[in-house]
Amino acid sequence: MLTLYSYPPLFGVADNNGYGLKVFAFLKLAGVPFHHEHIFDASKAPRAQLPYIVGGADTIGDSETILAWLTKKYQLTIDAALTAQQRTQNLLITRMLDDLYWVMSYSRWQDERYWHFFRDALKREHPAVTDEILVKAKEFNAQRYYYQGIGRFDPDAAMARGLADLAAIAALIPQQGYVHGATPTAIDAGIYGFIANIYFYDIETPLKQFVVAHDNIVRHCRAIHAAVSAAQGGG
Repeated sequence: MLTLYSYPPLFGVADNNGYGLKVFAFLKLAGVPFHHEHIFDASKAPRAQLPYIVGGADTIGDSETILAWLTKKYQLTIDAALTAQQRTQNLLITRMLDDLYWVMSYSRWQDERYWHFFRDALKREHPAVTDEILVKAKEFNAQRYYYQGIGRFDPDAAMARGLADLAAIAALIPQQGYVHGATPTAIDAGIYGFIANIYFYDIETPLKQFVVAHDNIVRHCRAIHAAVSAAQGGG
């Protein structure tokens, strides 16, 4: 059976990383059977990054590459009805979510206003995670943020960047249905991966305050959450 390797759950969300949760949601929505392995150590993953999947002799990393491989391998039709314009829009949304990822991650590991909430939640839900591991991870992430660029922002400026991303998402999600109509597609799984990692977290960042204040984002997130929680075919 296909196996998804991704980070462990947190606050009732199946993966505490937006990219892993995106792949998880896509698999569920597309009805692909899979086994879910939660890991912290990404050293054996392609490019040392989670998530990745293993299907027979194939090992695939990078969430977008994974979705493309799955679609071809299993002849999935989840995006079959999309127009060329909608596919272009999806690419733009996906790249924007890449930007939001850095702000979300920064808010957990570097912003001292919220770091201790995230740290304590990890320790509470995953007792094997020690203070030593967390300190090393915090230092490693600080380096990543600096070289990526978000680590050179002060906390409020970093949050402002993420809030701009969320404002774009709020403008894209309809009051009813999904981004491209009455049925969810892959981009809905992608948006859910990141929004769920804000909305369901008991950490009151400005990002969460923005999400909670927008009924259309909350409705979309909860609808996908219910769909992937109820779907058969993996876990």
